[in-house]
Amino acid sequence: MSPQPQAAVGAPLSRVDGVLKVTGKAEYAAEHDIDEVVHAVIVDASIGRGRITSIDSRAAEKHAGVVRVIHYGNAPKLPYRDNAGSNNPPGRRLRVFQDDKVLFHGQPVAVVVATTLEAAQHGASLVKVRYDAEKPSTDLTKAEPGEPTRYARGDAEAGLRSSAIRLDLTYELARNHHNPMEPHATVARWDGNRLTVWDKTQWVMGTHDEIAAVFGLPADAVRVINPFVGGGFGSGLRCWPHTIVAALAARVTRRPVKLVLSRKQMYFGTGFRPSYEYRLRLGSDRRGRLNAAIHDIDAETSSYETFNEAVMPAGQMLYSMPNVRQAYRTVPLDVNTPIWMRGPGFASASFVIESAMDELAHELGIDPIELRRRNEPSEDESTNEPFSTRRLSECYTVGAREFGWDRRNPKPRSTRDGDWLIGLGMAAGVYDPGRFPAQARARLDADGTAVVEAATSDMGPGTYTSQTQVAADALGLTMRTVTFRLGDSLYPPTSPHGGSATMASVGSAVVDACDQVRQQAIKLAVEDRESPLYGVNADDVVVRNGRLHVQGSPARGETYKSLLARNDRSHLEAKGSYNGPGSERSAYFAYNATFAEVAVDANLGLVRVRRMLGVYDAGRIISPKLAESQAFGGIVGGIGTALLEHTVTDHRDGRIANPGLADYLVPVNADVPDIKAIYLDGEDNAGNLLGVKGLGEVVQVGVAAAIGNAVFNATGRRVRQLPITAEALL
Repeated sequence: MSPQPQAAVGAPLSRVDGVLKVTGKAEYAAEHDIDEVVHAVIVDASIGRGRITSIDSRAAEKHAGVVRVIHYGNAPKLPYRDNAGSNNPPGRRLRVFQDDKVLFHGQPVAVVVATTLEAAQHGASLVKVRYDAEKPSTDLTKAEPGEPTRYARGDAEAGLRSSAIRLDLTYELARNHHNPMEPHATVARWDGNRLTVWDKTQWVMGTHDEIAAVFGLPADAVRVINPFVGGGFGSGLRCWPHTIVAALAARVTRRPVKLVLSRKQMYFGTGFRPSYEYRLRLGSDRRGRLNAAIHDIDAETSSYETFNEAVMPAGQMLYSMPNVRQAYRTVPLDVNTPIWMRGPGFASASFVIESAMDELAHELGIDPIELRRRNEPSEDESTNEPFSTRRLSECYTVGAREFGWDRRNPKPRSTRDGDWLIGLGMAAGVYDPGRFPAQARARLDADGTAVVEAATSDMGPGTYTSQTQVAADALGLTMRTVTFRLGDSLYPPTSPHGGSATMASVGSAVVDACDQVRQQAIKLAVEDRESPLYGVNADDVVVRNGRLHVQGSPARGETYKSLLARNDRSHLEAKGSYNGPGSERSAYFAYNATFAEVAVDANLGLVRVRRMLGVYDAGRIISPKLAESQAFGGIVGGIGTALLEHTVTDHRDGRIANPGLADYLVPVNADVPDIKAIYLDGEDNAGNLLGVKGLGEVVQVGVAAAIGNAVFNATGRRVRQLPITAEALL
């Protein structure tokens, strides 16, 4: 079969939805204009653990504009059926207004519905809730962990004892919150027993299925709509309680309800990257060959659900060593349940592992890149599977050359620029991109245009654009003649929009659907006696700019438009699918090498990142312009984790002390340095049709470690806590 021309894929195209976004015409969850909508505001628990003894809503109910106050004492009981296919962690998910228990500070205990937002907000302030309070447990270091998840190969204790060089290091990683620009919001409307929800979500079908399970509805009675997401970073990967509250309030009041979380409420109304205490014992010979590693990992979770993330794999496969032991313990606390955040698990583990590798390099007097090269594995030693592709060494080579690594003075505190101490650091990164089942539908219309649909989301990476590129090339059309639609549960189902899975999963389904439509058109042409392509071998026909022609003979052919008109066809249509990676046995990972230059004020301890470079082995790059946006965003997020972001909990009552952008610091323009991203040319065809690996997660993995290592090179001070603060450097 002749290969289809590739005109759109690989081109640095602007976002197809860019104009809508910059002109304010893109409608986000709270912006959908629904007739007769009323507003809901949640009343949050003011204790960290205990029971509600009474709720006095009389003053709120008398306030002008208030329609209803709903709480556990008057709310209808909901089925809360099991939902095995969801992103809900193991445990018993929070059941809003179903009992008097308070499990964490900020838990929804009531909701006020009013005709205006202002009336609902004031009404919520009038609700008086009394509690029988208990002291909550919110300190990771003082709580009892659960049973560990374990991994082992070889004899790690014996390997450590026999190692010439032994390090025993403990790292502490603060909790991080996602803080997307768009707050989480839901608009819910019932039409009889059918429910339509406009929701901020990264998984349309997951939210759809959870709502159906909670309310005991058949699948076809729920519709979830989500055309635009104003950032997510993982915060929208499950259906949160506020969405259920909005739907419940709409049912009780028999009015469409809009519920928007405040910035403060997002700190306990949605999840977060959990805090960690991570002890790593590392052993090597005097040449730096790793012999053993023992990982003891504690991470916070809620008391009612056990959240786990992939914090273990990097320690099993990133470097070659015969002896590894890991114990990963989740610690139940009186907090709301964590959720995945960009580079989940791998980003946290990488700070520990890559910082430790830098410590070992300094101990041995070996260049950090050379130490990593000496421990490069030939296969995934945790599974004994070959790597689909692994070009990490090439990432080191390119990065060192482009960043000027040879100018780094390995002696800490040896390079100055006036009052500033200058340091260079680097780290490796790895991520396991998701590949999940997905479907898509493609329709070629008689006018020569096409519509492709899938129930995925676009929280910012550019799904509209990249999927349009893939579809345009598969159909042989121009970008402007293809429309990609997403964000509706009526479209073919897809996997969560996260885990670097969308391009491989949804993209493969889109290619399959479009290939089928193109083949339908080719078959129609070669069997049509009036077509210039009649009798041609179908495998010799390609399509370019909407015109079918013989490969190598562009004059012999015709357009989709003329073909369909002559055959009296209004359209051609097909549903494509992707079923996952299949049965191939290979270790499929994306990689990076991240380099950082920092300046640290010698007197004040202030850290400024001057330059950063990321070099990525991420397979085929569908859209270079979007890829660069992803890399820049991931690096900026990593700067936040390294230097700024830290959720502070008051352990006396479980209250979050800094729930807002005034006190929870994130990088702003002044914090963003010169950033460069380089992508190795190539494909990884393990288990997907596009040769991609996914890029959205790996770009943040290793960033914090590279910055921390640069800080050590600048100051000689090794900080093993995130974020790295001025106080730690003084």
